[in-house]
Amino acid sequence: MGDAHEERLIAKLKKIEALFVRPATPGERVAAENARQRIRHRLEQLERSERPIEFRFSFPDAWSQSLFIALLRRYGLTPYRYSGQRRTTVMTRVTTTFVNETLWPEFRELNATLQAHLESVTKRIIAYAIDQDDSEIDLRPSHERAGDSRASAEQGRFTLE
Repeated sequence: MGDAHEERLIAKLKKIEALFVRPATPGERVAAENARQRIRHRLEQLERSERPIEFRFSFPDAWSQSLFIALLRRYGLTPYRYSGQRRTTVMTRVTTTFVNETLWPEFRELNATLQAHLESVTKRIIAYAIDQDDSEIDLRPSHERAGDSRASAEQGRFTLE
């Protein structure tokens, strides 16, 4: 059920990455490695003219965080976090120009594709295995809840963390 969808995702990610440096043929691999080296060289030049600063990035999910960490490592940047910081936090030292012109735009584009795929797979699996109704939940006016003073006292609450 997922092989064709996964293959399409990989193809999409490779197309996006090709915009930033990913190879297909042996000649393109050499060209891509040269491009990657140029990006790293540019980063080194930026670090000579612009002082790297510590950036803190926070992510809503493990998939986005994993993707971002992979991009950092690809460019020779070290991801880390301090003890006491949330697991969703990633720190790195890099120039603002590199973040604004290369790292963040590439991440956003790759992440949008990954999120769309994950949402599609999730909906498909839930419809197949649990229930096909994927309609939105009912939206009720907030005054219905506020008007009943017992509602908050009798309300249970769970949060998935």
